[in-house]
Amino acid sequence: MSTGNVTAKIITEFVIGGFDTVQNPVGAGIAMLVIYALVMLVNAANICFIVLDKRLHQPMYILICNLALVDMLYSSSCSPTMIGALIAGAKTISYVPCFIQMFAFHLGGVMEMFAIAMMAFDRLIAISVPLRYHSILTNVRTLILAFALWIVACAFVAVLPGYAIPLPLCYSTLPYTFCDFAAVIRATCVNPNFYFNIVTIITFFLLFSTFSFIFLSYLRIMFAVLKMSSKTDKKKMYSTCLSHLIVVVCYYCPMFIRIVLTRLGVELTKDERHGLLIGAVLGPSLVNPFVYCFRTKEIRNKISKIFKRVEPSE
Repeated sequence: MSTGNVTAKIITEFVIGGFDTVQNPVGAGIAMLVIYALVMLVNAANICFIVLDKRLHQPMYILICNLALVDMLYSSSCSPTMIGALIAGAKTISYVPCFIQMFAFHLGGVMEMFAIAMMAFDRLIAISVPLRYHSILTNVRTLILAFALWIVACAFVAVLPGYAIPLPLCYSTLPYTFCDFAAVIRATCVNPNFYFNIVTIITFFLLFSTFSFIFLSYLRIMFAVLKMSSKTDKKKMYSTCLSHLIVVVCYYCPMFIRIVLTRLGVELTKDERHGLLIGAVLGPSLVNPFVYCFRTKEIRNKISKIFKRVEPSE
């Protein structure tokens, strides 16, 4: 199959071409490396704090662990490739690893939505029916729900390589910063519009369904809080929800800008698109663990105790 004068080729590796216009690639790579290292370190620390402390084996902390795992997957799916291309000039990626990266990246994106929606459900139950919270959301049910959503996310994402793998390839250079669905489709011999429309429909469905669920959950939470007579209880509820709201804003704002506005005709340069995409991946993955470290009392106290132990005695 060919398009115009372009003939299908047997391609064993792709060339990452998205950083060709970067003025200071090493500086950008070092900055990305530092951010990625922080993402992995802080998320791993959050998981360790929760796993090793039996008092934190509760549904809310299981969901924090799940979000940390998702953030580590999401950032790890593309960051090593981008860092290698910027710092070491390693701009090639083999065929099979490219498709694995594509699957992992989109799985991380879908699971980020699901993980945030699960945490909204947790807050909804905790505030709307606090007396029934532990009977509705047990540890086992929370784990089953999380596992089920991972399966559902895999099913959604499996559509993408299912469409991309059979297509004939005509180009070995990807005009993007790593292997995602759009990059691979651009390397094929076919008209990409049909495939872009498919991924747009899936993305819009997931984006608006999860965001609508979160929005409706918070409407219900607001009604529950307004019914409370105690100002102390109201303040406690607001504080409880603030951490999750920060996470929601950090993830959905870049997503709406990158996907919705661009589909409405907002023009972005290639560098602006790449910068927004990288920020949308690494930004929430870095902010989320810090939010829960500093705003969750139990984790914050645990960190304080660790630092007090390592303080040098006078």
